Amino acid sequence: MKTYQHLFFDLDHTLWDYDRNVQESLSELFLHYKLEELGLTSAQHLIDSFYAVNFKLWAAYDKGELQKDELRTTRFPRIFAQAGVLNAVIPEEFEGDFMLRTSSKKHLFPYTIEILDYLKPKYKLHVITNGFDESQAKKMKSSGLTDYFELVITSETTGHKKPDPKIFQHALSMAGATKETSLMIGDNPNSDILGAYNSGIDQVFFNPNGKSIDILPTHTISHLRELERLL
Repeated sequence: MKTYQHLFFDLDHTLWDYDRNVQESLSELFLHYKLEELGLTSAQHLIDSFYAVNFKLWAAYDKGELQKDELRTTRFPRIFAQAGVLNAVIPEEFEGDFMLRTSSKKHLFPYTIEILDYLKPKYKLHVITNGFDESQAKKMKSSGLTDYFELVITSETTGHKKPDPKIFQHALSMAGATKETSLMIGDNPNSDILGAYNSGIDQVFFNPNGKSIDILPTHTISHLRELERLL
């Protein structure tokens, strides 16, 4: 079996349970801002509208079609419009409150801490994320992940987003790693798996929901516990 020295993890949807944390925050905001009075029927109405808009915004951001500030300022106006609340007076602090609440959430995927405890004595662990510096640092601190990782490489700092090979090359350089002894672990078929594949780095496709993928990853797992048999 190939010997790896450096493991590069994605953060959102791989270790940090983005969906659970976001849905919890949106449910709190629905009550806090009394959104029912604006015409939203339920917290689930808000959550469904969030998903209908947010994924498209992040896809545009990942392609360089949208900048950070534009994503932040247009997100909830579009979400409320998606919900059919066209004339809603959206509280000015809504986006900031959402970011603060969400990045403070602690929910991780099952077995995250256990697998990191298992891997840390054996490998150098790093994160490569397309998320923003401040929010990703808060997520990691809130959920107890910070001390496991030597480097956190963000698209905001490097100026390059996964799947661009430049962010992977930057990560290898910063870590003093080679592509032959490195492994990328992530959930996104494009940004994580194809990005690493095109950079000559082996991949573990974390696929708990059975997503389709156009290339054959080096490894595929549906639960983080499965990393033990690979590593």
